[in-house]
Amino acid sequence: MKTWGLIIKAAGITGVLLVVRLVFDYLNLDVLSVTTLITAFIGAAIFTIAIIFAGTLTDYKESEKIPSDIATSIRSFYSDLDLVRVPDQTHILRMKENTAALMRCINKNFRHNMWNMKEMNEAVDALNADISRLVDMNVPPNYVIKLKTELTNIDRISHRVKTIAETSFIPAAYAISELAAAGVIILLFFVKLDPFYEGLVLFFVISMLLVALLLLIKDMDNPFEVGKKTYADIDLFLLWDLEENLNEKTGHKKELI
Repeated sequence: MKTWGLIIKAAGITGVLLVVRLVFDYLNLDVLSVTTLITAFIGAAIFTIAIIFAGTLTDYKESEKIPSDIATSIRSFYSDLDLVRVPDQTHILRMKENTAALMRCINKNFRHNMWNMKEMNEAVDALNADISRLVDMNVPPNYVIKLKTELTNIDRISHRVKTIAETSFIPAAYAISELAAAGVIILLFFVKLDPFYEGLVLFFVISMLLVALLLLIKDMDNPFEVGKKTYADIDLFLLWDLEENLNEKTGHKKELI
């Protein structure tokens, strides 16, 4: 379904448009002949939508890297704690528990299709306070800087996720793409299909291509919609696995979601 679901959905919408097209034929409303001007308009509309698709694809490709970047930073932060030698090891254990809590907070946001920065900031601030405590315990600066760098990287990625999830790629561009697709389909309603059956096939293919591209662009604009039966979401299995791993290491019992 993830591979063909969007195409099936677009085909269903196009099927309705095809019925409307047949009604236009029945009422003899197909008064336009195919000219170079019409074909140029169709090509220009598809080209416009393709440019907008390329813009959303850039953000999508960046989003694909986010789960691995988060997992790498948190795993590195957690493992670096084993290198810190302080008399009070309970502090290190608490930092490991706070690291696992940060991982749970991140995944909770993904699972709930939201990005609660207040919860994220509280989890990050807790670890920042722990790092400050390491300074008071005279931990060598290179370890403190390494931990701080990884935590800052996680915080930066967190803000980037919120930006991608909650903002749209140039709303005016979406409006232009929708107008272009609607203009082509409406125009095709009035074009004479000759030969008739070949014309119907072309109408179906062109309309389905436009509808499928619009649906894909809308879906790609937020690639973190977990559980919403969308078709272009980022796979977050690395984060699920890491959360389970950290919970086992810190002895945290799995919560019911």
